[in-house]
Amino acid sequence: MADPLNLSRRMTLSNIVQAITTYGPISRASVAKMTGYSKQTVSEVVSSLEDDGWVQTVGRTEGNVGRRAVVYEIVPNAALVASVDLGGTKVRVALCNLSGAVVEELAEPTCQDGGEAVVDQIARIVGLAARAHGIAQEKVRVVVVGVPGAPDAETGSIQMAPNIAGIDEIDFPTLLNQRLGIEVLVENDVNLAALGEHWMTHQGETDDLVYLSIGTGIGAGVVIGGQLVRGARGAAGEVGFIPFGADPTEPESRQIGALERMAATSAIVNGYLAETGAQKTVPEIFEAHLAGEAAASRVLQTTAAYIARAIGTIAAVIDPKCIVIGGSIGARPELIQMIEREIARSFPRDIPIETSVLGNHAALAGGLRLPCLGFTSRCSQAGSRMQTSSSRRRKSAPFARVWHELRPLPTAA
Repeated sequence: MADPLNLSRRMTLSNIVQAITTYGPISRASVAKMTGYSKQTVSEVVSSLEDDGWVQTVGRTEGNVGRRAVVYEIVPNAALVASVDLGGTKVRVALCNLSGAVVEELAEPTCQDGGEAVVDQIARIVGLAARAHGIAQEKVRVVVVGVPGAPDAETGSIQMAPNIAGIDEIDFPTLLNQRLGIEVLVENDVNLAALGEHWMTHQGETDDLVYLSIGTGIGAGVVIGGQLVRGARGAAGEVGFIPFGADPTEPESRQIGALERMAATSAIVNGYLAETGAQKTVPEIFEAHLAGEAAASRVLQTTAAYIARAIGTIAAVIDPKCIVIGGSIGARPELIQMIEREIARSFPRDIPIETSVLGNHAALAGGLRLPCLGFTSRCSQAGSRMQTSSSRRRKSAPFARVWHELRPLPTAA
């Protein structure tokens, strides 16, 4: 049985670190006021964190009457997080410090051998990224992997990920932990994108949102009350399996999803082929639409109609404040306009739609946010979420700019 006193200390440490991480630079008195702990408790914890190299002084408060207080912030390079976006066609790895800055990035095509070969590939790229920046690999304390499926907490396998062979037959996090020797967190990639968008662009303003990704597949990440909703089996947001679009009883629908068969990349390509007899990529079909080609417009309009129905379904059940749309297809403004018109035609109230600010880096950003929610486990094996009623605005906007203005990802050698 866990020691209640030890657990209480860990929660205290976790809450204080969360306050400094989220609101720093911040004084000890402000941390005490925000967390409800005594000034003496906060001072002892902050002194310990400073001695261990996790926090640092960055000046004093200004503009107040009386003695100016010392303010603290997390030491950005005290540890690094490896955020991995694993897709069916590409693996992206970003090494991030604790302030949210990207210190190194690499990407390469996903190994088509699947299974353990993909695990080996991720481990290799993390090592390459560290060496490319002259970082000792021990500085990387945790790896967060966004996967295009539903992680099974009991077996460690990744279910509903048909684009990566064999990943549903292995204990993915255990194998990666064996390769790297550090903590491994695995999360659905669209869930991570939802976390990233909420943290860096909506936190404190919109705490109920859905991130809808439309590309090779279609899926959603749900944030309610600022918290990620995973569901009982980790499959919340698998909207590609909503049973309309294609016949949901067909074997292919049970494997891929009835909606996904009609509203993702293959549906657009195959729809255009059926209309014209010509084979074009999705970007080429969008270009044809912009050039005024009626067949391309009809195909995209059909896709928009299906997506609008899915959004209406989500809104009827969850009623989010907004729906953020991303992904290689979802980010297209032409499609967003079609979707908005379809929603206006078929749903009785307005559903605010936004285009993703972070683009294809949303999941990588969420990969940094996930370990930050339990960041003290990297300080002293603690881990508890901070709850605060403070309305003070979190400093997410600079992080959003850092991610939004990222340079194109280089390819791993």
